[in-house]
Amino acid sequence: MNKLKIAGIGAAVAVLTLQASANKPAQATQDEVILHAWSWHLDTIANNMKKIAEAGFDMVQTSPVQACFVGDGGGPALFSKPGDSIQGKWYYYYQPTDWTIGNYMLGSREDFKAMCDSAYKYGVRVLVDVLPNHTAIDHTAVLPGLDNAVGGHENLFHANGFKPIRNYNDRMECTTGQMGGLPDVNTENPDFQYYYLQYVNDLINLGARGFRYDTAKHIGLPSDPLDPKAERNNFWDIATGREGVKGLSLLMPDSLYIYGEVLQDKNTKETEYAEYMDMTASSYGHFLRKALESGNAKEAGLENWYHPVDPSRLVTWVESHDTYCNAHESAGLSDEQIRAAWVFLSARANGRPLFFSRPEGSTRENYWGTNRIGHRGNDEFFNPYVVLSNKLRHAVAGQPETIYYSDNGSVGEVCRGNEAAVLVNFSQKDQKVKMPVTLPDGKYTAPVSGEVFTVKNGTVSGKLAPLGTYTLSVKPIE
Repeated sequence: MNKLKIAGIGAAVAVLTLQASANKPAQATQDEVILHAWSWHLDTIANNMKKIAEAGFDMVQTSPVQACFVGDGGGPALFSKPGDSIQGKWYYYYQPTDWTIGNYMLGSREDFKAMCDSAYKYGVRVLVDVLPNHTAIDHTAVLPGLDNAVGGHENLFHANGFKPIRNYNDRMECTTGQMGGLPDVNTENPDFQYYYLQYVNDLINLGARGFRYDTAKHIGLPSDPLDPKAERNNFWDIATGREGVKGLSLLMPDSLYIYGEVLQDKNTKETEYAEYMDMTASSYGHFLRKALESGNAKEAGLENWYHPVDPSRLVTWVESHDTYCNAHESAGLSDEQIRAAWVFLSARANGRPLFFSRPEGSTRENYWGTNRIGHRGNDEFFNPYVVLSNKLRHAVAGQPETIYYSDNGSVGEVCRGNEAAVLVNFSQKDQKVKMPVTLPDGKYTAPVSGEVFTVKNGTVSGKLAPLGTYTLSVKPIE
């Protein structure tokens, strides 16, 4: 059996308060969980806010809400193919035509305000997916207000902005070139920074309390090469409130939770990005999925975070909308597999776990399900095991973690102090275990399943069903 001890949680960090007028940030510990309400209409999120809160989620992340490219005739499909009766593509909202609130896919500015009001009522914080790095592939669709704000269309893009990236580890190409056909915005242009910051501040005034920065690693850091049109790589100083631009500064910078999609690679500069924001732990998600595919958590090394920065600065996931949608890297995993890994992930002491809401009606044969933008995702976000794991995370906040594996590696165990232990069977076979545990001696009945485990002399014994998850706690979890 492998035994690994990980340091406990450090000091609390400043995060978000729910009132736009507030100037004193709330304090948070490493017990928060995020629901990614992917492709849900803003009204749909608002109407389900009570359920989101009751499921133990502290934050809800929206898809991009800025003006966007109207493709496939403005159809409502998540992903259509030629000949389908209903057309549409989810990724059109990742193709900005202006930085103003509201688009045809997810809702209006008024819908956004109503959603934030609902979030405030139920104590949930709103994170908005923002993407200043590029415009729509069809850059002629950019609206006149944006062009005028930056002094003309030609000033909107980097000098290299229409040159495709061929080497993503070349920082000049990565931060100034065209990614996937998307023209690269000159994020160092002060006129653009000012215009974009007005959009962000408008979101904050309406109730947003944080942001996920899409393609963050494609926006330059101070140490990166300069585009010929740029004088300084200072976008992140502006976006995180360290500097103002043309007399305008980020509102409430100490009360916002900001993280970036910084997908890991050979030359990603994670430690420098960490000076500005938290970031995604993309490699850890990869190894979680490997554990599910192989049925072996020990072999995947799930005690590691596979990231050079402190794990308290990470947003973690089992899967993201990109791993599900783009190459369907994770879409073949069953809901039960995703759920098992989520329970393990959320039991850990660090990171902020993000739960991706898969499409309504989706199956392993039909990844798009009912195939409608705006609909609520499937029921997994309030599955009893997901809710239990979210609530356990809150209950054991601040407790150090110890990780054990069964002899064959199929079962991973996360102990939180001497208060709770979570056992997860990553395999699709029954497992009978005797493993070390930090719980006091006694018999423990796992909620939901009702399975009984015995703890004696620092060893827990019991049976685990395929992909079964079992939460053992000294105190009731509420």
